[in-house]
Amino acid sequence: MQVSQMAEHLIGSEIIKLAGEINQKIKAGAKIYNFTIGDFDPAVFPIPQALTQGIQEAYAAGHTNYPAANGLAELREAVSVFMKSYGGLDYSPEDYLIAGGARPLIYAIYQTLLDPGDKVIYPVPSWNNNHYCHLSRAQGIELQVDAEHNFMPTAEMIAAHLEEATLVAVCSPLNPTGTVFERAELEKICDLILAENERRGNDQKPVYLMYDQIYWMLTFGNTTHVDPVSLRPAMRAYTIYVDGLSKAFAATGVRIGWSFGPSHIIDKMKSILGHVGAWAPKAEQVATARFLGNKPAVDAYLHQFKSDIYQRLEGFYTGMMRLKAAGYPVDCIHPQAAIYLTIRLALHGKTTPKGQVLNSTRDITAYVLEAAGLAVVPFYAFGASIDSSWYRLSVGTCRAEEVPQAIESLEKALKELR
Repeated sequence: MQVSQMAEHLIGSEIIKLAGEINQKIKAGAKIYNFTIGDFDPAVFPIPQALTQGIQEAYAAGHTNYPAANGLAELREAVSVFMKSYGGLDYSPEDYLIAGGARPLIYAIYQTLLDPGDKVIYPVPSWNNNHYCHLSRAQGIELQVDAEHNFMPTAEMIAAHLEEATLVAVCSPLNPTGTVFERAELEKICDLILAENERRGNDQKPVYLMYDQIYWMLTFGNTTHVDPVSLRPAMRAYTIYVDGLSKAFAATGVRIGWSFGPSHIIDKMKSILGHVGAWAPKAEQVATARFLGNKPAVDAYLHQFKSDIYQRLEGFYTGMMRLKAAGYPVDCIHPQAAIYLTIRLALHGKTTPKGQVLNSTRDITAYVLEAAGLAVVPFYAFGASIDSSWYRLSVGTCRAEEVPQAIESLEKALKELR
C-alpha cells in the first residue's frame, strides 16, 4: 500500500540519526561529551521550583480535563502582562494562542498562511523550516548565510526573492548558531516587507514575517534582542511571533508555547490546532499562569540560569580560541545568546592515526566523536552545505566541570591528526 507523496518523501532528522550513534557508544561504555541536543538535563538545569510546585498543586486540584482551545484565559492574561513587562510588546490576551510548545504553533503558521506552491524565504542553517515547507507543500527559498554575517540573513539576501514570497521565516536568537539580528539589519528587513506589501495592495496575499524568538530572554553581555513590531509598529499587521516557556526556563518538557499576532491569523491557527488537539496540558497552563505572575521568582531564576549558561558558553569559547591560537584549524563565534555556541572544525584533508583521510564533514564528525568523545551537530543537519565545517555545540546538558575536560579531549584528538 502506497502512502502520500508528502509522507513518502519526508526527510528524517540528521540529529536523531547522530543521537542514535551516540547512544550506542554510551551503552558500550564510551565516555561521550554529548553536546548535540537542544534540550536541558533536569539534573543540571531544573525548571524553577515555584513552577514545579505549581504543577504539582494543579494536578492535585484536579486540573486534568480539556483546556480552552486557545489556552486558559488566566494564562493568556499572564503571558500578555509578562510580554509587555519584559519584552515591551503590548498585545491583548485575545491576540495570544497557547499550544503544546512552539512546534505546533510553527506548523499552524505554515498551514494558515501558505497554499501549496507558495514560497517561504528562510536562512540555512536554521531549524526545521525545510521540514515545515514539506509538510505544508510550500516551496523553500534557502538563503545560505555565513560566518561573516554571524549566520544571520541580510536584507539584501531577502530582497532578491521577496516579490515571489508569501512568508519570511526567521529566528533570533537563531538555532543553531546562538547569534542574533542587529537592530539596523532587522529594520531594513522590516522596511522591505512593508514596501512590498504596499506594492501588493489589496490584490495579492501579503508577505508575512514569522518571528521565532523562543530564546530571546537568553542574551549575554552587550547583546540586545530586537523584534520587528518594536522597531516598526506598522509590522504589527504582518508579524506572527513564536515564543514560549521552554528555553528561558529550561522547561522543554512542560510544553507551554505561545504565538501572538494579527487576530484573524491567530483565530485560524486556533482552529487548526483545535482539530489537531495540540493543546498544552491544563495543569501546566494553570501553574505557568501563576509562575509568570511571580516576578521575584522569575527574576531570581533567570539571573542564576543565564549566569550558568553563559559560564559554559564562555568557557568553551575561551578554550576553542586557545586551540586556534595554538595553530589548530578551529574557530568559534563569541557567544551572543541562547544555549548554543558556533564552532568550526576545519579538518578536511587531515589524516587520522589509522591512516584515514577526513574527506567529508561526516568523516570529521565521526572522528571527533571517536577520538575525542565530543558529540556536536554539523550545520548540514540544519540545511547548510554538506561540506560546511561549522557545528552547533549545545550546553543544555553540560556540567561545568565538563567544559575543560572536553576541550582537553579535543586537543588530544587534534594533535594526532597530520
